[in-house]
Amino acid sequence: MDLRTLLLVFGTVFLAELGDKTQLATILYATDKEASRLFVFIGASLALISTSAIGVFFGHLISKSVNPKYLTVSAGVLFILVGCFTIYKGFRAV
Repeated sequence: MDLRTLLLVFGTVFLAELGDKTQLATILYATDKEASRLFVFIGASLALISTSAIGVFFGHLISKSVNPKYLTVSAGVLFILVGCFTIYKGFRAV
């Protein structure tokens, strides 16, 4: 087992999900008095596992034809653009 990779991926995804819309939606579902907290947890966990599996699958496919260096740079640029767009929308809403 590659413990370094495991910890790096865990830490990255964990920090990215804190305060994310996904976590806020899960909090909202958990506040429903009629909802089982266990099923909210299981549903949210299965959703994150499923989206992660899709990411790993397509990441593996893409890495066969695209240099990982270009993927890293592209992902970084995309994150910056999404952040700029989010900030822009935030200022327009005020």
